[in-house]
Amino acid sequence: MQTLSIKKTRVAQAVGALALALGATNAFATGFYLNEQSGSGLGNAFAAGAAYTDDVSAMYWNPAALAKFPTMQGAAVLNIITPSIKFQNDASQPAANQPLGNTGGDAGGYNFVPNMYLSVPINKDWTFGLGINVPFGLTTEYDDGWIGRFQSLKSEIKTLNVNPAIAWKVTPQFAVGVGVSYQQIDATLTNNVNYSAALLQAAAGAGIAPGSATYNAIAQSTPGLQSKATIDGNDWSWGWNIGFAWDATPQLRLAASYRSEIKYDVQGNIGFENPALPSTIPPALAPTINALAAGVNSQALYGRSVSSDITLPQNVNLSVLYQANPKWELMADAQWTGWSSIPELRFVSSSPPALPPVPLEWDDTWKLSVGASYKVSDQWKARFGLAFDQTPVTNDPTVRLPDSDRWWLSTGAEYKWTKNWKFDGAFTYIFADSPSFNQNQGSTAANGLVNGSYDASVWILAMQMTYTF
Repeated sequence: MQTLSIKKTRVAQAVGALALALGATNAFATGFYLNEQSGSGLGNAFAAGAAYTDDVSAMYWNPAALAKFPTMQGAAVLNIITPSIKFQNDASQPAANQPLGNTGGDAGGYNFVPNMYLSVPINKDWTFGLGINVPFGLTTEYDDGWIGRFQSLKSEIKTLNVNPAIAWKVTPQFAVGVGVSYQQIDATLTNNVNYSAALLQAAAGAGIAPGSATYNAIAQSTPGLQSKATIDGNDWSWGWNIGFAWDATPQLRLAASYRSEIKYDVQGNIGFENPALPSTIPPALAPTINALAAGVNSQALYGRSVSSDITLPQNVNLSVLYQANPKWELMADAQWTGWSSIPELRFVSSSPPALPPVPLEWDDTWKLSVGASYKVSDQWKARFGLAFDQTPVTNDPTVRLPDSDRWWLSTGAEYKWTKNWKFDGAFTYIFADSPSFNQNQGSTAANGLVNGSYDASVWILAMQMTYTF
């Protein structure tokens, strides 16, 4: 029979929404900027921020902190982050010609985030430091067959940040520091695509009228078909950071630091695992459906390369540390993050169909922390912290990013084993508001409607060992 031409409008929009949804997580690591860069700092919910100088892990927040270490010091940190992300269904709707599905189980899991730091004094005024850490990351993965499978299945983001820095002790009370960051990002992101709906759109584009006997027969013969789409993307880029620390009095330290945006030109590929057609298709319909499937596989749901310019946000820390007495330290920190640097996500496909942009309209955010440390003895120190962490999401969040405002409750302890060895442990519990969802990513027929709310929380355990040479 004559090859059926396929109108690409709604099919292309569905594919475009898919790729851009995948790209959203690539940019934001499921929305989680990883503050977990220090096992000792976590015990205070990072309330000391740029003013913290208990050990060399402080260099991530402020390179000027390196000036506080007169001898060589190294630190190794392991953070175990266990988010729980559970969807509660209210009034979700299935995609066209698909079952609704399950609620997805717990999309969180165990995530291991390592950090390493080293300081090397050059002379009494200059100190070199090197930090290796993971500033963006985490993984979410829903159960197969869940309600939002056409919007997200798995999102896995890996970053690696190598940050050499140098600090100058201008006076005994004032220091400045500057560093550069070489940062890599790697993402693997998947979701299902409504293949049954794509066949019906192809039929309509080929002149088979919706509601006609042939159209209805195609729908009845091909229910529940779905493709699996995967995007793999990666890039590397450069950034920089700078800071100062000022001991205004013997008891009071004021500090500030800045970490720059990092601009990526992400290069990747989108691929599809398309399903086989049912063996129960009536023989009279088989040639038509086979032709429609061949068109979908070659003109819409087919592998190709994609690229995107993505800018990860800048942030600023303003910090105060006050030594109230020989036992108690009090601290506060305000961290600003410039998420508005990404007003939209735009992926460019190497071949048609084009991928339409997705507006984000995210706001800049603040994380506000307060904390205290209590020196129990010459060997032991106890830490406490509380923080409010604002979400950047201003419109309906996506199922890849069930983000909302969060509260941190932190505690930790430091143990000085010898004059050279120090060990830290910290626990943090983060509980979030329950974000409401009403998201179809532009088309309920293609992607289903996810309507409900999320119960979300995070447990973090951090362990750190520090050696002073």
